[in-house]
Amino acid sequence: MVTIQHTELKEGIQKAIAKAKNLEKPVLVSEVQKVDQVEPLNVFTAGHQDYFGERFFWKGSSDEIFIIGIGICEHIQSDQVTDRFFHVEKQWKNVMEEAVVLNPYGLEGTGPTMFGGFSFDPLKEKTELWSKFSDSIFHIPRFMYSQYDGQSYMTTNIVCTQHDDESLLQKVLNERKQLLSCSSSLQDSANNIISQEEIAPQQWKNAVGQVVNAMKNGDMKKVVLARETRLSYEKPIRIESILNKLIKNQKNSFIFAFESNGDCFIGASPERLVKKQGKQLFTTCLAGSIKRGLTPAEDEQLGNELLSDQKNLIEHQYVVDMIKRAMEQVSSNVELPNGPVLLKLRDIQHLYTPVTAEAGENSSLLSLIERLHPTPALGGVPREKAVETIRELEALDRGLYGSPLGWLDYKGNGDFAVALRSGLIQQNEASIFAGCGVVKDSDIDSEYQETNIKFRPMLTALGGNKQ
Repeated sequence: MVTIQHTELKEGIQKAIAKAKNLEKPVLVSEVQKVDQVEPLNVFTAGHQDYFGERFFWKGSSDEIFIIGIGICEHIQSDQVTDRFFHVEKQWKNVMEEAVVLNPYGLEGTGPTMFGGFSFDPLKEKTELWSKFSDSIFHIPRFMYSQYDGQSYMTTNIVCTQHDDESLLQKVLNERKQLLSCSSSLQDSANNIISQEEIAPQQWKNAVGQVVNAMKNGDMKKVVLARETRLSYEKPIRIESILNKLIKNQKNSFIFAFESNGDCFIGASPERLVKKQGKQLFTTCLAGSIKRGLTPAEDEQLGNELLSDQKNLIEHQYVVDMIKRAMEQVSSNVELPNGPVLLKLRDIQHLYTPVTAEAGENSSLLSLIERLHPTPALGGVPREKAVETIRELEALDRGLYGSPLGWLDYKGNGDFAVALRSGLIQQNEASIFAGCGVVKDSDIDSEYQETNIKFRPMLTALGGNKQ
């Protein structure tokens, strides 16, 4: 990577320290420089030794953007249940209010950017599984490599206090130099699986049966129920190795990894929740699925079967109606096609409807996420009743699974995926998650097999046994 100049950073630190003394509070300085392009995964790997547990990785669904965060400059996190989206937005604005930003390029995903997400349901009783993640958790990275539209940029973020002096500059330069000088490539090694266990499969099937019966005598139309498989290995799992496999195998997916206190939430989601690019909004309706065929002819047959399957079409329309209604409340020029098309991934194909709109004056990205989460694709219909049912019947603490996860920059641009096809890695163990939409005509065994198909992307990356 090209040698990075530090004249502007020096001046920025001086200005931020002066501000911090005057305001008697910390001030963020953020500096962006254009750099030579390198393999994004190598940047993530380079942070393993000194910043393990403090990294994130993001790849856009069409490879248009990579964002890699190394180290933590600032936390924004809370276990507050009510108004959590508002409070995160307020904390972010507080950080940015007096920030010194040195970004001559002004491109999205450069400069001060926070990465993270919200738990699926803050009212669900937390378990030990997700103890390393708050219900609302975002990191502003110390160093951030952004690859956007074929160009590469390095952002350096520093929080200056009134007690700092110019020695801070040399400390930061040494950290940055050490990170960039060890831009190592991935070294993979074999890691044998000791065990692979489905967690309470019969309990999950019983819950599906309860929901089906309740729907026959009530007003619920759909409830999404998820379950867990736990894998154990001889040695600690290399996050970089799993990311590498997801990047290679899960094309057209959002690839992400988010470390917190040594644990890592990782996955390859096909579903965007919402993206904001200036005034433009993009969201996705994704519901209804079927496996891929072994031959082109079988694959086409299965796809046509999905496109004409009433159960799946009804499930998909629930999502379309909800997202269209939510977008029309806060934006204009909402556009979507007349019907779904197929989104074909490596292991599964989905019904897919894209939606575009123009943001209203007060439509921030986090306020849009609050309106959309959870969509019927992850919660159900009606939403409140479905989430209450999930909270009551699901043995699983979803944590970040099925939740909004992504990034937001200082200009209000950002992109959040629905964190599907994902898993939580904890040293030499991994929990992976999958769910399906239950409706009144659901067959328990068929729904169970659908979750097995949805486990496959993570099982493939983790080297597990696929059902």
